Amino acid sequence: MIDETTSAEPKLRVAGIVKRFGAVTALEGVDLAVAENEFVSIVGASGCGKSTLLSLIAGLEPPTAGTLEVDGRAITGPGRDRGVVFQHATLMPWLSVQRNVEFALRGEAGLTRAERAERAREFLSLVGLAGFEEAFPAQLSGGMQQRVALARSLSYGPDILLMDEPFGALDALTRRTMQELLLEVWERHRLTVLLVTHDIGEAVVTSDRVVVMSPRPGRVQRIVDVPIPRPRTLASERTAEFQGLEDGILDLIHGAA
Repeated sequence: MIDETTSAEPKLRVAGIVKRFGAVTALEGVDLAVAENEFVSIVGASGCGKSTLLSLIAGLEPPTAGTLEVDGRAITGPGRDRGVVFQHATLMPWLSVQRNVEFALRGEAGLTRAERAERAREFLSLVGLAGFEEAFPAQLSGGMQQRVALARSLSYGPDILLMDEPFGALDALTRRTMQELLLEVWERHRLTVLLVTHDIGEAVVTSDRVVVMSPRPGRVQRIVDVPIPRPRTLASERTAEFQGLEDGILDLIHGAA
């Protein structure tokens, strides 16, 4: 968590961000600072600009106004310091699971083909897909495809992982499994994670802080700290504290709608 009373630089800084699409203002005056190794979720009503903000941080499009920085350096486009996982896995169907991950490593200077293959196997194993290297995306379930997408985004060692509703299309049991996997990966690799989600419970169980966006034009309405100790379990989610956080965030969203 960022302590605004110190001079410590955040890993990610979003300052005065405005994004317009023609006559429509999607984001207006968004400010956010995210610390190194922090896990932050972004929630809000549909159309509030959550995914747009993530796209700007990913460098997939420029802001209309404002600044975006990673480690004090301006974001001017996509970069290998930021990995992105979308709601749909966006895998190349003509490539095997192994080759999909290797494709993300093609820009890594100094890696031989054998080293790319070894790293791909390492990260597929990390997400529980050892033995599926030669399978094709169409042969995998939705949850397994998202595991491949996660392995691909982690394989080149980004400092920040940006996730846009990555588990939204999965059934409840698979979604829970993927949440647990994500937290295991985050704890092992100490990434900075920014997660866009419509699932308030998912935001609370995964995050250090939850950013609540206002309706369009999107602004940061409130940032809610999640003080529940880790690791969080099903028992944690049944506590009054967890339920109070979840209900409070829902009230903020519904009250602003």
